[in-house]
Amino acid sequence: MNIDSLRPGSRRVNVQFKVLKKMSEREVYSRRDFSRHRVAELLVGDDTGTIVLTLWDDDIGKVKVNGNYRLLNGFVSTFRGSPRLNVGRYGKIVEVKEE
Repeated sequence: MNIDSLRPGSRRVNVQFKVLKKMSEREVYSRRDFSRHRVAELLVGDDTGTIVLTLWDDDIGKVKVNGNYRLLNGFVSTFRGSPRLNVGRYGKIVEVKEE
C-alpha cells in the first residue's frame, strides 16, 4: 500500500515509509485512569506522498529520523482536520534494513 492511497477510516494498513521529521512530543493524561503518556508526531513519507504518524509511549523510541520502517496492521484516523497514521493496539512497527 502507498501513502497516497491512505484515507481516514482505513484499517489493517500495511505501509512502508521513511521518517522525514519529528515534529513534536508531549505528555498527555488519560481521561480514563489519569495515567501519564507520551505522544509524538512524525512526518513520514514514501515516493507517493507524506502523512503524519502518531506514536505513543514505547513506540516513540523505536523510530529514528531518516530510518525506513514498515507499519503492520495500522489504521488511519482524522485529528484536527488532517489524516493521521496510527499504530494502534494491534499494530506493529518494524525497521526495514536497506539492501
